[in-house]
Amino acid sequence: MNRIQLSDLTLDQKIGQLFIGGFHDIVPDEQVTILIEQYAMGGVIYFRRNIGTPQQIQELSASLQQIAIRQGLPPLLISIDQEGGMVSRIDREELSLIPGNMSLGAADDPKLTGQVAAISARELRTLGINLNLAPCIDVNNNPRNPVIGVRSYSEKPGKVAEHGAAAIMAMQAEQVAATAKHFPGHGDTDVDSHYGLASVPHGRNRLENVELLPFQRAIDVGVDLIMSAHVIFPAFETEQIPATLSAAVLTGLLREKMGFQGLIITDCLEMHAIAKHFPIPEAAVRSLQAGADLLLVSHTMSDQVAAIQAVRTAVDEGRLTEARIDESVQRILSLKARREMNRLISEQDDHTFRLHTTESENVLREAALRSITVVKDNGQLPLPTEQQGLVIWPQVTRETEVDEPAGHYASLSEALRSYHVMTDEMIIDAEVEDSQIAQVMQRAQTADFILMATYTSAGELPAGQARLTAALAALPDTPLIVISVRNPYDINHLPEVDTYICCYENRKYAIEALAAVLTGNQTPTGKLPVSLNPYYLAEI
Repeated sequence: MNRIQLSDLTLDQKIGQLFIGGFHDIVPDEQVTILIEQYAMGGVIYFRRNIGTPQQIQELSASLQQIAIRQGLPPLLISIDQEGGMVSRIDREELSLIPGNMSLGAADDPKLTGQVAAISARELRTLGINLNLAPCIDVNNNPRNPVIGVRSYSEKPGKVAEHGAAAIMAMQAEQVAATAKHFPGHGDTDVDSHYGLASVPHGRNRLENVELLPFQRAIDVGVDLIMSAHVIFPAFETEQIPATLSAAVLTGLLREKMGFQGLIITDCLEMHAIAKHFPIPEAAVRSLQAGADLLLVSHTMSDQVAAIQAVRTAVDEGRLTEARIDESVQRILSLKARREMNRLISEQDDHTFRLHTTESENVLREAALRSITVVKDNGQLPLPTEQQGLVIWPQVTRETEVDEPAGHYASLSEALRSYHVMTDEMIIDAEVEDSQIAQVMQRAQTADFILMATYTSAGELPAGQARLTAALAALPDTPLIVISVRNPYDINHLPEVDTYICCYENRKYAIEALAAVLTGNQTPTGKLPVSLNPYYLAEI
């Protein structure tokens, strides 16, 4: 494929290159075909709705690239949110189930973080995906944050910077563009920007020493892209507008003060933090005026087309100059050339050897084992082998804007059985109702010990899980072990419990590692990457 130059493109084609859009099928559907053929859209984003088998993903990527080739366009940016852990668009056993950031923060080994990122990037590139919208380098210093949580490595800026830099360098060494997000920092918010507009009210000194530190390190190691946050930062912007629309933030701070020369990509403009306050077409224009290079519109074709047309109108009316468009397109073309995005998957080559291997599995098992954190244990561990226990497991079925229910179920009871610890297992809803609590309590009467998993995806522990745990803790002479299998802060919403363990995710390797720790077959070495309360402070 010949390399496309800026001068080869018409104005409309250059405007199309500024957009990354989603679609709704596992093959190139009418939506994405029209967006590429008629609007010269420069990139796509995959969600779980686009994902099937590895072969299907390879074929989809190749087919999309062929559409661009036939139109004489530059290669597509094919992107995905493959952060790991609970935010994994590809969640299949044929591929590596990489851990999330907080698990890696608990393991506290940046070299291991880099190894994990390299595994993920190799597999993504094999599938034709050349841009990962990761890593998340927000500093999670607000326990009530409803959208970051375990997507963060730590509450300590230096640790986030260290792990983030390791992930970025490893990904890009595999020729997958990395994206540091969400600038200038989404960690200290209590509003999910998918649903509302948050503000971070801190002064410049605090922001520079905490929120901005990981981004400066990412810039220093050459990150390809930085994603803007739909969050207001009064310290940098006097208007009540989010960073995505702020020239003071994107140009004044990120470009001029911090020296970032790569691509600025917006978070999705359909998120309510933008769409409820600014029409999406107008937001697209204002993002470009502020200094963004790539505009992400993930779902709706009418919004995608309207945004593209609005940018063209803005150029015609003089609100945007063609020189401003050229500036961003040149950055896009440079990235596509630097990461060899014109290199297509050959149908004759067998790339499956680059997918999940024994070597990568060993790395991922090690990462999981090193993440398990025993916060407190008043003599309940290891579990007895001669008794009958009960595992209570919240099943996640509700899809959110950030993550989706796991495509497979990891059974703690099954993992314990391999160590000859016998348990029954009760699956409950994450939003457990009183009627289900009564059923659990009836079963709990005959258990010798109880393992209660808690799952909080955002903010506070669901009230039903808290009530159930309190009832179980009140049972006389029945040891209770509580295991948080996502956000570690659940202990703050529970009665005093004797044993509390943080697992950070509910996926296969984490659950198998948890079983090894519970049975005493492995010594827990995970360290708290965040402070839970004044009694349990961050250890790294």
